[in-house]
Amino acid sequence: MTYILLIIGFVLLIKGADFFVDGASKIATALHVSPLLIGLTIVAFGTSSPEATVSIVSALEDSAGVAIGNVIGSNIFNITLVVGLTALINPLKVENETIRKEIPFTLLASLALLILMSDVALQSLTTNYISRSDGFIFLLFFAVFLYYIFEVARKSRTTAMQDTTPKEKPAWGKNIVFTVSGLLAIIFGGELVVRNATEIALLFGMSETLVGLTIVSVGTSLPELITSITAAVKKQSEIALGNIIGSNIFNILLVLGSSSVIAPLAVDSVLFVDVVVMIALTIILLLFSGTNYRIGKREGILLASFYIMYMIYIIIRN
Repeated sequence: MTYILLIIGFVLLIKGADFFVDGASKIATALHVSPLLIGLTIVAFGTSSPEATVSIVSALEDSAGVAIGNVIGSNIFNITLVVGLTALINPLKVENETIRKEIPFTLLASLALLILMSDVALQSLTTNYISRSDGFIFLLFFAVFLYYIFEVARKSRTTAMQDTTPKEKPAWGKNIVFTVSGLLAIIFGGELVVRNATEIALLFGMSETLVGLTIVSVGTSLPELITSITAAVKKQSEIALGNIIGSNIFNILLVLGSSSVIAPLAVDSVLFVDVVVMIALTIILLLFSGTNYRIGKREGILLASFYIMYMIYIIIRN
């Protein structure tokens, strides 16, 4: 029964995110928001909802390893396999603003995580924790990010309205129903995934941290993968890349921030290696993005290969 509930949870996550993104994207489009901003905000929030639900539920159930491992594992999965597979389908066009501001902000959030979880090294404490005060710092960083996004949206909205020809009136009721029902499915599916995946993995002798870094992080990142691949197929690379970058920022600042405010999270020492890997991969993504303002198939193959190597490493490590 546990396996069936796990599968049901994944299905709810995927379909819920699909409904949420579809409804929310149409609402954002009707409001004349640019595709990149849709990816960075509405779509990123929708596809990060599983991570938020899983990490918050894990924090409430005192499973800090799953909560933190889920965020770090999801971000690594997004940067490597999601970007890699998406670029293989259709090379990703990278906006100048993304290289100059959004990816560096992701890097800043990752460095902030490394610093705030280093209590033993920096404060000579006996245990590393992401405390409630750390959580509020993350949420303040997130508020700064939202302010930046709203400023960009305000400036671009007039241009988007001038460039957009009148279209048929959007179905507001239908889109709102899709958005709300999708979010509810994501929340319920996330609870099923964290409970049953943890139970199964612990039976096989896996640590909570490894569960978060592998099974749970991959499961909660499936919406990002599906959304970005769909956007790439439709040649909407701004939404694809915006989704990935936005999701990573949401994961660290909003998800970990909210989780640690609810309940302080004890940090497994092995996670420091994973955070350093996440930071290194973010730098690599920044370098790849600066190459002719695109991430091509060659870079996509390299990024996907990095994820395979990382998975082999953490499985052997366990």
